[in-house]
Amino acid sequence: MPRPVALITGPTSGLGEGFARRYAADGYDLVLVARDQARLGALAGELRKAGAGVELLPADLAEADDRTKVAERLSQGVRVLVNNAGFGTSGEFWTADYPLLQSQLDVNVTAVMQLTHAALPPMLDAHAGTVINVASVSGLLPGRGSTYSASKAWVIAFSEGLANGLGGTGVGVHALCPGFVRTEFHQRAGIEMSGTPSWMWLDVDDVVGDCLSDVAKDKVVIVPGVQYKVMTTVSRLVPRHLVRAMTRTVGRGRGRT
Repeated sequence: MPRPVALITGPTSGLGEGFARRYAADGYDLVLVARDQARLGALAGELRKAGAGVELLPADLAEADDRTKVAERLSQGVRVLVNNAGFGTSGEFWTADYPLLQSQLDVNVTAVMQLTHAALPPMLDAHAGTVINVASVSGLLPGRGSTYSASKAWVIAFSEGLANGLGGTGVGVHALCPGFVRTEFHQRAGIEMSGTPSWMWLDVDDVVGDCLSDVAKDKVVIVPGVQYKVMTTVSRLVPRHLVRAMTRTVGRGRGRT
């Protein structure tokens, strides 16, 4: 029998790499999508040695032609799509470089929509498939920034709406909403995190494991970590102005877009 295939965007570090290694260990072949061809090749070499088939698809999801290239591959059919690629930026919205903000939305929102749109028809034909959209707890809690948080709120609402429409089809769509994870994300964004309490940090393998466990339970919005489950639950029970005050204190809402 052919091995199932998982396509993962942004797999060269952090959660994307965690998902790639986990799906390879679970018997999947992989299609890996990223800009950094050197790191992409290094990861592919490791996974091939471990027995996984790996197809490389270099692409910058901020570019329309590259998004189309990845969408065309998805239209051929995969069992799993992990929309993991995304980025944040530092600084204030009103002084940020506007083209950079637009690129952020192209990767965090447009790519998620276009790739999911391409992946679903063959999944529905097969009556089997999983889409995991990596959002963020910042999409559930206001005050940690503007465009990034808004993009992740879109991903959550998009995933929930699709999940409602896909009931009974054998295809599941899920929004993963992690908090602070020990990855390169904040360093790449230029966001200072040295004052963040240690109890707020999550490990990649734990987040991936929690996510796939909840996918198996058909949970749509997945929040890893007890601390973040408590925070998001409380946020639904108190006035929004108190939630904003909390996230300003804990998440330091200034200095990031």
